[in-house]
Amino acid sequence: MLAGLLVLGCAVPAPERAPVAAAPAEADALPRGPHWAFVPPARTPTLGGNAIDALVRGRLRDEGLDLAPPADRTTLLRRVTLDLTGLPPTPAEVDAFLADGEDGAYERVVDGLLASPHYGEAMALPWLDAARYADSNGFQQDGDTWQWVWRDWLVRQLNADAPFDELSTKLLAGDLLPGATDDDRLGTAFLRNHLLNGEGGAIPEENRFVMLFDRVDTTCTTWLGLTVACAQCHDHKSDPISQREYYQLLDAFGRVPENGLAGGGPARFRVAEPAVAYPTPALRQQRAAMEARLQELEAAGDKQALDALRREYDRFRHEEWPRVMVMQDAADKPTHVLQRGDYLQPGDVVAFGVPGCLPPLPDDAPKNRLGLARWLFADGHPLTARVAVNRAWQHFFGDGLVRTPEDFGTQGERPTHQELLDTLAVDFARSGWRTKELHRRIVTSAVYRQSGAASAELLARDPDNRLLARAPRFRRSSLVLRDQALATSGLLVPTIGGAPVYPYQPDKVWESLAITNERDFSYPKSHGPDLWRRSLYTFWRRTVQPMNFFDTSQRQNCRVRVPVTSSPLHALVTLNDPTYVEAARALAARVAGEAADAGERLATAFRRVVARRPDADEQRLLTAMYERQLAAYADDPAAASALLAVGEAKAPCALPAVEHAALAAACLGILNLQETQCRD
Repeated sequence: MLAGLLVLGCAVPAPERAPVAAAPAEADALPRGPHWAFVPPARTPTLGGNAIDALVRGRLRDEGLDLAPPADRTTLLRRVTLDLTGLPPTPAEVDAFLADGEDGAYERVVDGLLASPHYGEAMALPWLDAARYADSNGFQQDGDTWQWVWRDWLVRQLNADAPFDELSTKLLAGDLLPGATDDDRLGTAFLRNHLLNGEGGAIPEENRFVMLFDRVDTTCTTWLGLTVACAQCHDHKSDPISQREYYQLLDAFGRVPENGLAGGGPARFRVAEPAVAYPTPALRQQRAAMEARLQELEAAGDKQALDALRREYDRFRHEEWPRVMVMQDAADKPTHVLQRGDYLQPGDVVAFGVPGCLPPLPDDAPKNRLGLARWLFADGHPLTARVAVNRAWQHFFGDGLVRTPEDFGTQGERPTHQELLDTLAVDFARSGWRTKELHRRIVTSAVYRQSGAASAELLARDPDNRLLARAPRFRRSSLVLRDQALATSGLLVPTIGGAPVYPYQPDKVWESLAITNERDFSYPKSHGPDLWRRSLYTFWRRTVQPMNFFDTSQRQNCRVRVPVTSSPLHALVTLNDPTYVEAARALAARVAGEAADAGERLATAFRRVVARRPDADEQRLLTAMYERQLAAYADDPAAASALLAVGEAKAPCALPAVEHAALAAACLGILNLQETQCRD
C-alpha cells in the first residue's frame, strides 16, 4: 500500500515502508557477539538541549519522520500531574498554568509536582509490585502483618529523593550498614514481603528455601533485569548464569535466623522472626499508661479489673504494637548447590559470589548482602542503571525502551533506542543516582510533551509507537483511576501514611478463607474518612486482592510489568462499584453548588474530571444524557433515591432528588469516558 501525506490539501504519495518491526531477541540477532546488556553503557554525545530529544529525533530522521506537535497546555498539565503525583490537577491549577505566559512556566509546574508529598505516593506503587507487597502472608489462615510500616518508609524515602544507590542499599542490606539505625533496618523489610506459610503441615526447611529463592529472584529482577529462577535446578539455558553461580548469590540471603514458617498461631497477626517493633509515639504512650495501670491494680488487689486489663493489654500487644519483619545476618548456615533444586539433595558447599558474565566484586566488598549492594553500583556495572532508567521510562511512556523490563537477557527484546537508554543510564549514575532529576529530564523533554494524535500513515507504520513519534495513549492504573474519582468529587482524604484502611468491597469478599473457625474473616469495612483514602493505603490481602482493582500484580511474586487491558469487567467496576457511584453523586452535589443551570453544571463536572471544558458536540451529548436520566428518574423516584443512598459520604445538595440523581448519572458517565481513564 502507498501511504499518503497531505500537503496543501493534496494527497502526495510517500515511499512505501514496512511497519516498524519489534526489536528482536538476542537469540535471533545476527551476527552473534557479546550480549548488549552485559557490555557497560556508553554515552552518546549530543549538542546542547535535552539528549532525549536529540537522540529520538535522530532516529526519526532516519525513518523520514519527526516528533508530533506539542500537546495543548491543558492536556500536558493533566498528563504530567497524574504521572508525577497520581492525582489530577484542580481547575485552579489549570487556570494558573494557562495564565502563566512567562518562560519556564511548565518547568515551574514540574518542580512543584516533584516537591509534592504526593509524588512519593505515586512513585511507590510500582515499587510495591516489585516488592510483592501485601498486608497478609498468603497461605492458610493468611495472617496479617505490619509491613505497611515499610510502605510508609518507602514513601518518605522517595519524597526525600534518596539517591537510588543509597535507597537500594537500605532495601537490600540496611541492617549491615556501619552504625545501622532502626530506620536503616526497616528498609530491609523489602526482602521480607514474601509469601509466608503458616499451615500446620508445612515443612520449615522446604519453606525456608522457597523464601530464599524468592529473594534471589526478586533482587535479580528488580536490579539486574534478569530471569534466574531456572538456575535453581540447572545451568541457565539462555543466559550465561550457572547453577553454581545462582547458589553463590543465594548465599547472601541465607543467614537469616528463620525457620521458614509464620509465627503467631491462629491469631490475626502472624509475623516470623526476625522482626523489630516500630511503634508510633502515641502507641508508646498508650502502652506505658496501660503498664502503669496494671501495676496500680496489682497493688490494689483488684483481681477482676486486673484480669480484664491484662486481656486488653495482651490484645494490644498482639494486634496494635507493630512488629515489622526485617533482615538480620545471625545464622551460620552453609549454602549448598541443591541438585535439581531439591533441598533434600544438597551438593557442594559454595560461598557468596556474583555471575561471571558480569563485573567481579570490588576488592573491598564484604561477602554478604552489603557487598552485593555495593557491587550493583560499582563503576562499569552494565545493568543496574539501565534497568532503573528503563523502569522510569516505562512509568512515563507505558513501555520501557526495553519492552521486557524483567528480562534484559538474550531472550528479552533489544532496546528500541539503545543510544538513548545508555546515555540516560550513564547520566543517571553521574548525577549521584538522583531519581527526581531523571524524572524531571524525562517530563521536560519534547518527546514527553508531544501530542498523542497520529496520522493513519504513522499508525500503520508504527502501531506500537516504538519510534516515539507521538505521545502514547494507554489506560491508567485502576488504583489511579479510583484516586482520580475521589479527588475530582472532593471526597479524597489526602492524609499520608498509616495503617491500611478497608474501603468498600463486596459482601463476604474473604469468605473463601474461612475454612476453619480459628479466625474471623469478615471484612472489617472502614467508616468515615478511611473510606476515601488513596488506593495506596487499601488493605491488600495477598490471596484476595481488592475487588475494585484490575490489571494489577497479584503481589505473590516480584513484578516489574503489569498487564494493561480493556475488558467489560473493568467497566463493571467503574460503572457500579460503590466508590465510583458515590464519587459521582458527590461530584454532582459539588457542581450543583458551583453553577446555576444544568448545562453549566455538566460543563463544570467535565472540566473537574478531564481538566478542559467540553466542546459544543460534547456539551450536546452530555445534555442529552442528563435529560434521558432526568426523564427516567422522574418516572422512578425510588431509583433516584437508591442511587443517592450509595455510600456513606454526606454530600448535601440543594437540588431535588430526581435532578441530583440525573446529574450524578451524567457525572458517572464522565468518570467512565476514555479520556478520563486513559493517559493522553
